[in-house]
This record gives sequence, structure tokens and C-alpha cells, in this order.
Amino acid sequence: MKKLPVGIQTFSEIINEDYLYIDKTGIAYSLIDRFKYVFLSRPRRFGKSLFLDTLHNIFEGNRELFRGLLIEKLWNWEVKYPVIRISFSGGINSTADLEADLLYILQSNEKRLGLKCENRVRPQHFFAELIEKAYEKYHQKVVILIDEYDKPILDNIENIPEALLIRNGMRNFYTKIKENDRYLRFAFLTGVSKFAKVSIFSGLNNLEDISLNPDYGNICGYTQLDLDTTFAPYLEGVDMEKVKRWYNGYNFLGDTVYNPFDILLFIKNNHRFKNYWFETSTPSFLIELIKKNNYFIPRFNGLQVNESLLNSFDIQNLNLETILFQSGYLTIKRQLPLDMGFGYELGFPNMEVRISFNDYILQSMTTVSENEPIRRELFALLMSGDVASLEPAIKRLFASIAYNNYTNNDIARFEGFYASVLYAYFSSMVVGMIAEDASNMGRIDLTLVAGGRTFLFEFKVSDGEPLEQIRKMKYYEKYEGERYLIGIVFDPKARNVSKFEWEMV
Repeated sequence: MKKLPVGIQTFSEIINEDYLYIDKTGIAYSLIDRFKYVFLSRPRRFGKSLFLDTLHNIFEGNRELFRGLLIEKLWNWEVKYPVIRISFSGGINSTADLEADLLYILQSNEKRLGLKCENRVRPQHFFAELIEKAYEKYHQKVVILIDEYDKPILDNIENIPEALLIRNGMRNFYTKIKENDRYLRFAFLTGVSKFAKVSIFSGLNNLEDISLNPDYGNICGYTQLDLDTTFAPYLEGVDMEKVKRWYNGYNFLGDTVYNPFDILLFIKNNHRFKNYWFETSTPSFLIELIKKNNYFIPRFNGLQVNESLLNSFDIQNLNLETILFQSGYLTIKRQLPLDMGFGYELGFPNMEVRISFNDYILQSMTTVSENEPIRRELFALLMSGDVASLEPAIKRLFASIAYNNYTNNDIARFEGFYASVLYAYFSSMVVGMIAEDASNMGRIDLTLVAGGRTFLFEFKVSDGEPLEQIRKMKYYEKYEGERYLIGIVFDPKARNVSKFEWEMV
């Protein structure tokens, strides 16, 4: 069997060293044939850099690398285009860093293309001259490939004033693409986020966004067909339904796809189920945005948004749902027809993200040393049906929440906060769960299925009779077998449980 290309983003290395390669060159040809200015947003570790490097080799005419691949007989290999390649892989903490990085990148392109530019002080002027001179020397239009275009901004997203300065510098730089249209054959930009055109692409308003174009939904990632065919020898004896639950589910309006990073590491690590993708990075600023939304995490699953909400966001108006979608923590579950256009229902793509995301939230709130023992205890109690012992365990859970989570806000007054904490804990376990579970009589706050039993939770803050509400509304009638009705009242001053009642029906 071929070697697995774990962490390899260089197309020539994959081909020359005989690594496994999923052929994306047919998609690449379609893209090049149909568009001139293209933008693609995908979460990190999804194969964007490898696809961009594949484009680089196509335009340079390196036919020997494409023997037997879909594009070999489609492309005119006699024509070779000069390629300017830009990637923001290093850390950038200021506009000075950005300028220095851009100058270094442009100098590298200048050397590779055998050019000598005169305007080497300002990056945007250097860039414009590089494009024109490449065209003049090679007598072919120029190709521009930009990877991680948004990383300098995302690196500074918690420092809005600096992020705005960096954004303005990048806008001036990207404007030179449009200004040099007559010299260009193709331009392709990738990133995690799509910032509003008015904020960064105002000078490149002819950029076509294919991020949710169904024809290119499979441009990055592995499909189920890939796993059932190319990866079949690597997955012998594996429970494929479990693999699908854990790692499949990302939807960009093509097939649902797997994150390549997950699959490659799952195979490399002897089929061990683990949160490979999630462990690589989770921005801390997401936690702060979630706090500002009063921690109502259950609403993330089944969240309904309109199409415009997914398309872009502005630095000065960060939208939590947009960021969670673009960064890969939420994905499209289904399209929703609206009076004008489409909307989408979002949710966690798979078990890896659902469990890991909620666990990350918990770690940011609770005392880490107490987190895991309480989780294990709650899981054991649910599996055994020992509802009477849930109350002290839940009380210890809320007692472990760090005090600073309550400072400078009033989240302790919101029912959604308490529901979110319990949702996050239960969601970080492998149990069946429905938040805001609908019945013909209304919605129950939380339903769990574990150990062949159904647990229905209703929450109140300060006062109320949540157990009586479950009885009255008969939320439990849609379920069979052992059903436990649990009503919990929380005291916002004590920030803990003040009443815990339950019964079995």
C-alpha cells in the first residue's frame, strides 16, 4: 500500500515519493476553465494548501506529475504560465510584521521567476511591478495563488485596532490584482474566513466565491466513495459506520466529506478514535464570543440562519454563528427554502466536533482537576439509572465553575446558562441527546438517552415547578421504556441547584 501523506502539502512530493493521492485534478480543470478570479473558504487542515500547490504545478506545465490523473488529457501542457505564490504561514502581530513578510514573500517570487524589480520598498508597488515584469519576460499571462489570505487578520482578531490596520494594509495589497487585470490569467485565494468585500476585497469586487457552489463542494476533503474505494485496504476490519459518525458530516453543498487530517491520522494511529482535527487549534476568542451569547450552546445544533449570514463578516461586527461555520465547528445540515433565496440549518458536523467542542467549553469554565471525575460519575449514574445520586454530582459540577466566569456579566440569571453547562457536560460523553426536544405539547429543555433509558430535564431559575411542567405537558409520551422526569431549579445567587425533583414513569 502507498504511504499516507500526513502533513504533506507539496503535490510534487506526494507524486514523486509515491504517497496516496485522491485525484482532485478534474475539479481543478473545471475551476481553471470556468473562472478567472476565485475565492475558496474552508476550515483549517482541509487540504486547501495541497489543492493550491496542485494548481501551481498545472500552470507551470509539469505534466510528468499528472500521468494517469484526470487532467492529463484535458490540459495544454505546452503552455507554461508564470506563477506568483503567496502564503501567510508565519505569525504576524503588527502592520510592520505584515509589510516585512510581504516583502520577503515577493523577493522569493522575484528570485524564482528570475526577475529584478525596482519598486522594492512598498509591498503593493513591488507586487504590481512583479506582475507586469513576469508577463513581459514569459510572454504569458500571470497566475496568482494566495494561501491563507486571512491569517494575518485572524492572528490579531482579539486586538481589533491592530486587526483593522492589518486589514487596511492587505486591502491595499490585494487591490493590485484588479488593477493589473490585463496581465492576469487566473487568481485563486483561499482562507478560513470570508471577510466582507467592503472591508478587504473592495478593490477586487469581481472575485467569485465558490465556497458554497455545489459544483465545488468536494474540492477539499475525502468523500465516502474515497473511503470505500481508495482507502478500503487501509480500513479493513474497521466499523465504518462508527468512522462515519465520528469524522464525516462536513457539508459544503456537495457530498458530505471527511476532514483529510482526521482520516490520515486515524489510519496512522491504528484506527484509534480521537479528536485529531480539533486538537490542532481552537481560537480562545471563540470562548469570549460564546460568553457574550450567554452560553446557550444547545442552540448551536439546529441553528437556522439565512444565506447572507454564512457569506461574510466584518472585524468590527463579529458574528458567532458565521465564525463557527467558517472555522468548521458548525456545518450545513440542510437547506431551508425561504420567500427570498435559501436559509440553512446548522449543526455540529460529527461526534468528534460535538464532543470536543463541548469539552473545550467545559475546560474554559470549570476547575480542570474536577472536570473528568464529575464527567465519569455522571456518565456512570446515567448508565445505571441512579437518578437519585445525580443531584450531588450536578451540584459539584456547578461548584467547580470558576468565579471569573460570572464577573462583568449577568449570565447567572439566565436559564440558558445552566442548560448550556449541563448540555456541554452530557454532550462531551457518548450519549444520545436532544436539546429543546419538541413534542406535540411544546419543548422540553433537554432529553438524554443512555443505558436504554430516557431522561427528560426541565430547568427553571429562581422559582417554578419544572417537574410539574413535565407532568402537565406530558413531554415523555413520545418515548417508550424507562422514562425519568427531572426538574431542576437554580439559584442565581448561589449559582447552583436549589431544588432537584424526579420521578419515573
